Amino acid sequence: MKIAVVLRQVPDLIEPLEVDATGKAFDLSSATFVLNESDDHALEQALLLKEAQGGQVSVLALDFGDVDNSLYAAAAKGADQLVKIPWDDPNRSPPPQVAAQMYAELLRTIDPDLVLIGVQAHDELDGVLAPEVAVALSWPYVGVVRGVKAADGSLLVCKEFPGAVMAEFQVRLPAVLGLLGAEQPPRYVPVSRIRSAMKTAQIAEQEVSPPSWTGRVQVARLYPPVPAERAEMLTGSAEEVADRIAALLEEKGLLR
Repeated sequence: MKIAVVLRQVPDLIEPLEVDATGKAFDLSSATFVLNESDDHALEQALLLKEAQGGQVSVLALDFGDVDNSLYAAAAKGADQLVKIPWDDPNRSPPPQVAAQMYAELLRTIDPDLVLIGVQAHDELDGVLAPEVAVALSWPYVGVVRGVKAADGSLLVCKEFPGAVMAEFQVRLPAVLGLLGAEQPPRYVPVSRIRSAMKTAQIAEQEVSPPSWTGRVQVARLYPPVPAERAEMLTGSAEEVADRIAALLEEKGLLR
C-alpha cells in the first residue's frame, strides 16, 4: 500500500501571537513553529499500517516554519519519501483551500492508495484541508478518524461522532482520511536518530503553482484578548466574607 501523509507547521501557542500592522492577520515573523498535533497522529497511523501490511509512506509538506526538522523526524520514524513544496512567504501559510489544490497536484504525481491528513489545525477556521484535498482528487473522505486497519483491499475505519459515539466504516481505496487520533500515541524518536536521518535522508522539492482563489470569508479585524479585571480577594471572618458574597450576588441581581 502506498500511503501519503501531509504534515503542517503551526504556530506554537505557548508563546503569545501578535497582530500585524494590517490588523487582519497574525505577525508570525518571530513565532516558533511546531508540527501540527493531528498530523503527527496521521503519520503514526501511516507507519502502523506500513508495519502491519507493508508498503511505502511518503510525507508531503509546504516549505513553511521549521518543516525540515519535521520531515527528518518523519524519516527517522520510518517514512520512505520526503517531499517539500516551495512556498515564498515565511510569515504566512496559504489558505487551506489553496494548500489543498497544491497538495492534490503533487499527490497525482505520487499516485498513493491512501492519503492521511490531520483532521484539524489551530490556525484553520474549520479544519477544511483534508476534505478539500478529497474534493480536489474526487476521492471518498472520512473525517474524525481514530483508527484504521487494512482489510482485503479496503480499510476498516473507526470514526468518532459527538458524544464519543464510535462507528466502523468499510472504505474502498483510494481514499482520504482526516485523522483525529492514531491507534497509539505518536512514537518518540531520539535526537540522535533525527541527526542520522539528516545525513542520509533526502528531501525532494517539487514546484507547484498556487491556484488563484478568492476567499469566501474575509477577516475584517483581529483583536487581542482583553485582560479581565483582577479578582477580589475576600478577607475577614467567615461572617464578614459571607455577608460580602451575599452583597455581590445581590448587586448582580442573583438574590431576591
